[in-house]
Amino acid sequence: MRHIDNILILDFGSQYTQLIARRIRELEVFSEILPWDVSLEKIISLNPKGIILSGGPHSAREENAPSIDAKLLEAQIPILGVCYGMQILAKILGGKVGKGERAEYGRSTLQNLNSGKLFCGLKDEFTVWMSHWDQVEELPPGARATAKSGNILAGFELYEGGISAIQFHPEVVHTEDGVKVLSNFLFNICSCGPSWNLNSWLDDKVKKITEKISSGHVICGLSGGVDSSVAASIVSRATVNLDCIFVDHGLLRLGEAEQVLKDYESMNLSVHHVDASERFLEALSGVTEPERKRKIIGETFIRVFEDAAEKICGKDNSDNDWLLQGTIYPDVIESGQKGKDASVIKSHHNVGGLPEDMKFQVLEPLRDLFKDEVRKIGHILGIPESILTRHPFPGPGLAVRCLGEITRERLEVLRKADAIFIEEIRNAGLYDKTWQAFSVLLPVKSVGVVGDVRTYGEVIALRAVDASDGMTADWFRFPHEVLDATARRICNEVKEVSRVVYDVTGKPPATIEWE
Repeated sequence: MRHIDNILILDFGSQYTQLIARRIRELEVFSEILPWDVSLEKIISLNPKGIILSGGPHSAREENAPSIDAKLLEAQIPILGVCYGMQILAKILGGKVGKGERAEYGRSTLQNLNSGKLFCGLKDEFTVWMSHWDQVEELPPGARATAKSGNILAGFELYEGGISAIQFHPEVVHTEDGVKVLSNFLFNICSCGPSWNLNSWLDDKVKKITEKISSGHVICGLSGGVDSSVAASIVSRATVNLDCIFVDHGLLRLGEAEQVLKDYESMNLSVHHVDASERFLEALSGVTEPERKRKIIGETFIRVFEDAAEKICGKDNSDNDWLLQGTIYPDVIESGQKGKDASVIKSHHNVGGLPEDMKFQVLEPLRDLFKDEVRKIGHILGIPESILTRHPFPGPGLAVRCLGEITRERLEVLRKADAIFIEEIRNAGLYDKTWQAFSVLLPVKSVGVVGDVRTYGEVIALRAVDASDGMTADWFRFPHEVLDATARRICNEVKEVSRVVYDVTGKPPATIEWE
């Protein structure tokens, strides 16, 4: 989609880089993220209207600190440096970066000096989110200060805003008028137009899939979730041969297999139901290490697919056969596949658990979209609300919520407890207000007492979060009576459970799933 205005974000490893991309897309300008060391030739070939240098964990004072090609500054492309990006720009342009007397993390008050395009129309003082220790001590020659935070330089610009730099993070919700700062960069400095919209993206994606897959089969693994359902619906619009396989790996929630098949009846998709629960449970027998679980599930999953696809196609899979997956952008980020400085948080079933010798080529149409964008595409496609409003469910299913050994008996305990939790949330009218809610079966037991008799039962942890895209999340504040009713019902109705706890950890520092 090179015909629309494009903003490049060069990623130096900031935890907020993806939020920059989302904020820009929300302003209807297309954005894409590349690693900081991408070649100058690649950048120029993309013809960006502007470039943003993200923050990062490095120090610009280091001898081999990650940086950009200085020739990029000669390309006359507007550049905005954020946090570490500001320090790198200052260093390249001849300024001085030093270690501050104190670090600034969290909320701070910014003083707008009213001397730059980036802060046009903003208040003289507003709250921003800081995350740094190093600071710019001397401005580059010809630069002028645009903002301060106490006695610390918090912004500068050169060439009438052609090069702008800020020490704070405008992309986070804690920064007051942060979206206005980004808007000024996009529209006042880069002269972008609001040309990015998901209707156009959808038309373009269908066209590209049609051109890419001229022959062969596309096989899709449907899970009943938003991502795989939207991916299948997109490909079904292209002139390709699509067959969908719904694999019941024995790790689904209570009654989920029946509900999923019912939901797909209205979507005119060719869906083949494969019950492979025994195969998966046998492969996972005795396995407790989380990454091994994911790898085993990924390996088994693709082997089940190959067997089913061979029956569907009536032949051995050829090089023209494709595996369609609902991989989305946060999956790619957390698996460490976007930029050399991205760390692997965990292997995602879609991107990190597939065997190298599989017979399919992988097709991932949603790979660069966030979850909220995927849902919007789903609405455009007319996918049933029962699918679009369903909470995210991991590819490995309950295997990453059943901590420790996975057995049929332990899975049944988890299913029953989880069903009660979700029912109570729905009864309270809170299901659609939570991003994700689920139960976790812990690999420990706890003493209890039932009818004056000592028990030694399972422990269930309840997890619910509020988020917009899954990259960051906060724990959900349920009314106490909802938690009370849930805990009472689980302990009364699931005889194996003697204790229920609630997880009050955000992301970061935790991930949403426990494994």
